[in-house]
Amino acid sequence: MTMLRYALLFLAVALIAAFFGFSGIAASAAGIAQILFYLFLAVFLVSLLSGLLKGV
Repeated sequence: MTMLRYALLFLAVALIAAFFGFSGIAASAAGIAQILFYLFLAVFLVSLLSGLLKGV
């Protein structure tokens, strides 16, 4: 869950930076948030499949 919170945190930083006009910081924070979200999604799917296979 921590990884998802970091992704949401970086998304919030990106939105705030974009609002104030810091486009470079906003783009970097949005990129980091996107990477963390996809990493979280991959770990979640691996855990889900692992749990399903162990239950069989």
